[in-house]
Order: sequence, then structure tokens, then C-alpha cells
Amino acid sequence: MIEFSLLTALLAGLLGGVHCVGMCGGIVAAFSFRADGSTPPFRLHLAYNLGRVTSYALFGALAGALGASLKLAEFMPVQTLLYGLAQVVMILLGLYLAGFNQWVLVFERAGGSVWRRVKPLFQKLLPVKSMPQAVLAGMAWGWLPCGLVYSVLVSALAAGSATSGAALMLAFGLGTLPNLLGMGLFARQIQPFMQQLWVRRAAGLTVAGFGAWGLLALGYAALSKS
Repeated sequence: MIEFSLLTALLAGLLGGVHCVGMCGGIVAAFSFRADGSTPPFRLHLAYNLGRVTSYALFGALAGALGASLKLAEFMPVQTLLYGLAQVVMILLGLYLAGFNQWVLVFERAGGSVWRRVKPLFQKLLPVKSMPQAVLAGMAWGWLPCGLVYSVLVSALAAGSATSGAALMLAFGLGTLPNLLGMGLFARQIQPFMQQLWVRRAAGLTVAGFGAWGLLALGYAALSKS
């Protein structure tokens, strides 16, 4: 099942670009202004995203460890419940990306208080003057409250271990790279395309379809055991 979850997370990151354009566009624009013009823009954007994806992997490890501790505590079939919850959240995420609901914004509002603490540190790192500074700024960027990130974190919670949770969030982070790297380098060309209604609908319904498939797999497994 973990292989399917990794693929789902990767595609959620890739197809979630319709959300990333609006959510992270301002930060990517800020990263595009350099105090020292000696570092090529592409290397800087790679460093920013390395830091961001590293933060995601750390979040995934913490979530996976928490899920594993709940399982060890021998609560109700917690792993099955968490997996089912993760698929429901994935469906809601897909419907949000398609523009049909706003449920996942609850996660963003919940993370706002954390971001208010991280934001001053983030601002102190700008403008970026070195590659290590770019990585640190990217790690701070990873704390931006994002319903897309938090929705996938629910899947990391159900992953069963810190390693699996980190791998799942790493896959998600890698999926976001094409959109966010492309936004940093070709923002004017990408934004009009990503904002088209049919692109949003196709991406969102694909993500929701993976969640529905996961629920069907869970139901089939339950019937097979009965």
C-alpha cells in the first residue's frame, strides 16, 4: 500500500500546482530578487526548494512517528481509521483544487498561528546572499500554512512509521518541484495556463479519484477479511 501512497503523494504535489501558483507566488517572486547577482537564479531556486522539501520530509517523519505511536498504544484499529481519513481528506483536497469546496482551508487557518511565529525569521533571511541562506529560507518557507501540505500530512500520519511518513512527504515535495521551479523561472508563461478552469478541474478530479480509489481498496480489504 505504501507504493500506492507514494504515487498519490507525488501526483498530489504535481497536480496541486493550480494551488501553488496562488499560494506561493508572492514568496517565489520575493526569492527572485537577489542582493548579490553572482549566484545564478536556477541554483538559488533549487536551494530554496531543497530547504522547503526538507521541511516537508521532517513534518512527514514527525507525523509518521505519531501515527506509529498511536498504533503501538493499541488504540482501536487506528491504522485503518487513519488510512480511511487520509483518503477522505485526499478527496476533499481534489474537490478543493477543482474549485468545488473549501474544506481544506480549515487546515490553513489552523496553521496560521505557527506561521506568524516563523514569518519574522523568514523575513530576516531576505534578501538572500548565499546558498546556505537560501536553503534556510526555503526551510522557513516550508512552514507556510498550506491546505495542500496539511492534507497530505494526514496520509503521512497513516504511513505507519517515521521513515514511511518522511518518504511520503518527500514524494509530495518532489511532485511540487516542477511547478514551483517553473514559477520562479517562467512565472509569466505558467500562471495563465495553470489558472484555466479546465486545468484546475482536471487536476483536482484526478487527485480526488486517487482518494476514492484508496477508499475502495480499503473497503475491498475489509470485505475480504470478513
